[in-house]
Formats: sequence, structure tokens, C-alpha cells
Amino acid sequence: MAQRDYYEVLEVPKTATADEIKKAYKKKAIQYHPDRNPGDATAEEKFKEAAEAYSVLSDPDKRARYDQFGFDGLNGSQGFGGGFSQGMDMNDIFSMFGDIFGGGGGFSGFSGFGGSRSRQRGERKSQGSDIRIKVSLTLEEINTGVSKKFKLKKLVPCQHCNGTGAQGGSGVETCPDCHGTGTVMRTQQSFFGMVQTQSVCPRCGGEGKIIKNRCPHCSGDGVVYGEEIVEVKIPAGVAEGMQLQVDGKGNAGKHNGYNGSLLVVIEEQEHKDLVRDGNDLVYNLLLSVPQAALGGAVEIPTLDGSVKLKIDAGTQPGKMLRLRGKGLPEVNSQRRGDMIVNVSVYIPETMSRDEKNAMESFQNSDHFKPSLSVREKIFKKFKSYFD
Repeated sequence: MAQRDYYEVLEVPKTATADEIKKAYKKKAIQYHPDRNPGDATAEEKFKEAAEAYSVLSDPDKRARYDQFGFDGLNGSQGFGGGFSQGMDMNDIFSMFGDIFGGGGGFSGFSGFGGSRSRQRGERKSQGSDIRIKVSLTLEEINTGVSKKFKLKKLVPCQHCNGTGAQGGSGVETCPDCHGTGTVMRTQQSFFGMVQTQSVCPRCGGEGKIIKNRCPHCSGDGVVYGEEIVEVKIPAGVAEGMQLQVDGKGNAGKHNGYNGSLLVVIEEQEHKDLVRDGNDLVYNLLLSVPQAALGGAVEIPTLDGSVKLKIDAGTQPGKMLRLRGKGLPEVNSQRRGDMIVNVSVYIPETMSRDEKNAMESFQNSDHFKPSLSVREKIFKKFKSYFD
């Protein structure tokens, strides 16, 4: 079939909007859909031709090049354009443009759009369900990564029939309802005329085969409840709410189908000294008045052991000190967070007479009165909490 102007194919003017082009293509696709024209090669070519036109005119860049240079403007461009109707598979068109006709690639009852592309004889296997578990980790475990073992109660292949569901090796036979395809077709009248719908065969569950003699131990399902010990390696740096997926460790699929996945949800235990903030760790350092005034060295707990930290004389409450690289690692990365040390100062709640006399002797000293710069610095930090 000679290549025609794309606007002519969809019967729209060159000034057509995106919505008008979409509606025109939908109309053509319905008119020439293979389900409405079984065995009609001309209709199939027109269907492909409409899809080719839509692939270009629905793309602003391709449409601009086509408007300016015609078919020559599409040479070498990726995607459609340049006559894909001569070599493109119908199912590829369905998968790319089926969303125009409804969710999930379906086409309002027509077969061909969506999952039917992969439904070939003997290809379908049952899929086991996933299993979700929670694991509670300490910050120390999160810091280094850890392996955890779990005893799972789950569906496992039946040992008596080796997962086939058939007793004594009696085997299986082709499903008489779907003749081994796993799907059944139904023809009905609709607004568009007679249409066919395709669905999973209810008798064989889409497997295309049925069991002659069911195994009495698993009732023909090929799976029974059992236990399995699974070891899961949890990488360093995980966080609360993260979910790890271990493929193949979920429930077994019926009749030697595919296993589901094991989903491991992370929970964090509270640490007695440290608070997590992303990959940073926050420690609240409580100094005495003499320590804050005179300075000195203090020990700070980290996940890798205690470290000494120098405190400058005259350190004010609310000051933040940072220990680079003493936080938690980033998942699957060499980067680490920091340790943030928040300084607090303890004011005595009770004092002896001598201690009170000593404090009173400092009350009028200029060194014990906050300077204007200190006031401004503390107020600025206080105000930042409300920004």
C-alpha cells in the first residue's frame, strides 16, 4: 500500500488539535480493528496505517518535522514513521497504543490489546503469593548490615506428587474447554457490532491442562503448608519502613508454578543515647556549668565506640558540634552521615549554703552577664526553630 499523507489517513486538517487527532485515530482503530474484520488483510493494513499516522501526529516533535519536511523529516528518527506498517507486529501496536481505549491496555471488549499478547499455548504458570514479614533492627545492626534467619510457615511443593498435583505420576491432560490455550473466547453483540472477548479459562485456571487423578495429600494443588528457614542479608543503612524483596522465597505456586517473593519490612529500635535524622545521628551532650565555662574533653558514644571531643571554654547551650563520618552509611554507597552533638548545660536544682554563696559572689561579675553578641546569637538560634 502506497504511503499516504498522515492527515489524510486520519481525515483531519493540518490545524487539528491533539484531542482531535486522538479521537480520529480511535475512530479508525475501531473501524479497522482485526476483531471486527477477521481475515481482512486490507483492514489490517489500514489499522496499521492509522497507528503509524497517530504515532507521528501525536508527538509534537515528529509532527513539527513532518509538517516542515514531509516523510523525509522522519528518516532516522526513533519510533514509528517511515512505514512501520510493513514490518511491525500487530501486538506491538496494541501494547503501545492500547491505553487510548481504557485502563490496563484493554480495548473495551476487543481482544488483542493488553495481556493476550503473551498468552501462548503452555506458557502460563501459576504464581505463588508474596509473604510479608517485619524485622526489628538496632542502630548498631543498621550501621554494619546484618544477616537474619527466619523460619517461615508457607506453601511448599508437595513431596508426594513432586508439586504436580497428580497422584502416582498419572499426569495431566489438555483442558477440554480451552483446548490447551488457557483462554476462552466469547462473542457478543455490542455498540460496535459483534466483538470477541478473551478471558482466563475457568476450568483450568489458565494453565491449559487439568489433572486426571488428584494427589490426596495436596488435593491436586501441588502445594502444602510447610516450613522453610530463610536467611536474608540486610544491607547497611536501611531505614524504618524500607522493604526488601527476596525473589523466590514466598509461597510456592501451584503445579510447580513460580514462587512468590519474601518482603522484609524494616523496623528500627530506639537507641538509648542516639536519635537518627536521615543518615545523621544526634547526641544530646549535657554539660555542667563548670564544664561549659572552663571547657575540657568529654567522651561521646558513637556506633563504633566512644570518641573524645574537645569542649571550648565558654561553650553556650544550643551549640551544635559535628563529627564528620560518624553517622550511618547510605544504602549501597560509601557515603556516611555525621554525628551531630547538641550541647545542653545543666543548672543545679539544689545547692548547699557554700555553693549559693559562691554563686552569689559571681552574680554581679561582668563575666557572668551575657553580652549583646551572645544574646543575639542565642535569640537567632531560638528564632530558627519557628522558621
